[in-house]
Amino acid sequence: MVRGSGRRPDGGRRGEAALTPAEPRRPVRSGPRPGPRRRAADDRAPQRIASLLPSATEIVAALGLADRLVGVSHECDYPADVSRLPVLTRDAGGHPGDASREIHRRVGDALHSGSSLYELDEAALVEAKPDLILTQELCRVCAVGYREVNEVARRIDAGITVVSLEPTTIEGIFNAIVTVGAFTGAEDAALDLVASLRERLADVEETVADRRAIGLTAPRVVALEWLDPPFRAGHWVPEQVRRAGGWELLGEAGAPSAETTWGAVLEVDPDTLVLMPCGLHVGQAVAEWARVDRPAGWRAMDAVRRGRVFAVDGSAYFSRPGPRVIDGIELLAEIFDPDAFVDVAPPGSWTPVQ
Repeated sequence: MVRGSGRRPDGGRRGEAALTPAEPRRPVRSGPRPGPRRRAADDRAPQRIASLLPSATEIVAALGLADRLVGVSHECDYPADVSRLPVLTRDAGGHPGDASREIHRRVGDALHSGSSLYELDEAALVEAKPDLILTQELCRVCAVGYREVNEVARRIDAGITVVSLEPTTIEGIFNAIVTVGAFTGAEDAALDLVASLRERLADVEETVADRRAIGLTAPRVVALEWLDPPFRAGHWVPEQVRRAGGWELLGEAGAPSAETTWGAVLEVDPDTLVLMPCGLHVGQAVAEWARVDRPAGWRAMDAVRRGRVFAVDGSAYFSRPGPRVIDGIELLAEIFDPDAFVDVAPPGSWTPVQ
């Protein structure tokens, strides 16, 4: 795993206030946070949870309910203990290590034909005996779709509850956490978790506001959720950039990520370029970036000239609409203004690239 650099890149532009140490104030917290209160198990609440989404698995675990998980998707990898659970889905094609362009072609073919990129293992689901299944209908690229899951669940047992989580904003993510809490009898834990996430977010935004007050200008940012071809940021990611103190130049908050061109990136000329390919951890992102041909005019881009091109752990902190999107905001804040946000990013979550 490539670890975050200790370098503090200079984000200043000609005519703008230079980065200066933040004025003394309440420090932005980093490191472990207190866990949510766990309410006593409700006998009427589902006790056997199948999570077909990495983000849903993280929410369940954050609510203190990991012991109720009876199965997860093949992409669920956090917290580490979920690796011991039965796997209920599989990739319908492709090979590990496929290049971005090949994966993009597969996705396009699947969407055009109406087929799925993922398959549900019905036999494994039967054996897991869930009484609650968490899935999604937001993105056909991300997981098995709600309709397929619902049809399989009805065949197995009409009493299984199927919940679709479809947040497109940070507030929507908070609502999804509360929804999971409501369906699992863990409302108190969910409200506590959301309150703690809101407090961390407020800490970041307060520091950003303080820095604006002394003249620091927002970095001009392009975040890319795929590399070949490039995809501009969508859904909650532009909001993550904004709340961390940046100005996202191409992404549209609340809308799906969409294909763009390197010409469009060069035209807006960001001073900070953040590479967060969907589903890839930081080491994988670095390796994938090494495969991508740089476009004509690349070296003239402001971000390249300033040495402000970064690869981040997109899978953990940007692709999954769960509690760790707040870690993603803290990560970006450290990149954007490293004098004010010191060691707030998760270790190994970002690195400069050429």
